Amino acid sequence: MQILWLTPNKPDNISVGRQRLATHLRERDIRVTLRGTTSRTVLRTIRNRGDYDVLVGTTRAGALAGSVLHKYLDCPLVVDHVDPIGQFATTHSRLSALLIRRLENITFRMSSHTLYVYEEERERVCGRTKCTKTTLGVEYDRFATPTPDILSDARETLLEYELEKHVAVYVGGLEPLYNIEQMLASIDHLSDWSLLVLGTGSLKDSVRKRAENDPSVVFPGTVPHKTVPGYLHEADVGLSLVDDPYTLKVLEYGAAGLPSVILTGRARSRFGGLVTYSDADPRAIADNISRAVERTDGAALQQYVSQFDWGSVADDYEQVLREVAD
Repeated sequence: MQILWLTPNKPDNISVGRQRLATHLRERDIRVTLRGTTSRTVLRTIRNRGDYDVLVGTTRAGALAGSVLHKYLDCPLVVDHVDPIGQFATTHSRLSALLIRRLENITFRMSSHTLYVYEEERERVCGRTKCTKTTLGVEYDRFATPTPDILSDARETLLEYELEKHVAVYVGGLEPLYNIEQMLASIDHLSDWSLLVLGTGSLKDSVRKRAENDPSVVFPGTVPHKTVPGYLHEADVGLSLVDDPYTLKVLEYGAAGLPSVILTGRARSRFGGLVTYSDADPRAIADNISRAVERTDGAALQQYVSQFDWGSVADDYEQVLREVAD
């Protein structure tokens, strides 16, 4: 079976979940081609008509492009719905959110099957197409027990910086949605702490400028995702300051045995007392970082996230792909 998977057009080491799923599916004799969705890749896809058995489109750009292309390609469409419309609405105008919502509804109707992550999207998705609830995963063993070379590579990179006694780490997109500026400001209220930031995005220049002027902020930029476990094992606390219960980074922090500080909100329904919650005020973030490092129950979070291995998530996708390809 040959699959074309259209994904959001993001840097290789940001939002790597689809890459992990593709790896597991390839191990099951499903040939997967991943393409970031741009005008160029859409044209390339048109030229490859007849090459694919199933077209998968990840919200939002991939799913929208897939809804246009799948009839031309004469193959079924599977929508990979991983981002709730509510998240889009917080960063865009009401009119834009309304338009995207309606376009997404069309893609659900046109799909042969839609896999969705967020329970809040169940009614909208399942009322329009055949659907399957899935989740996001983590390469648990890779984060829980990194190889010696991964550990040494991260340690060697960090030797270039003067780290404080404790290290808080953030891995991911550098966008306002993730309260990056507030996170940077929180370090002003901590002593003996460094803030390690790994990632890229629209705020990367602000992060770089802060790091150049404040040695307590360490910003190596984007690092290969395979090396991230090494950096997490050099840290004491992981940060995820977005109102999202399904953020992949929290699973990675947990697998690495890190206590985590998460923005208070919907995450409570998923993680309960396994993490430390904070609002987005810099002083509150700092106070909760200090509380988190004192926790002694990191093994409980680690055990909880172990059930979300990408291999088990790939089971959902394999079943759907084989169904629609028949």
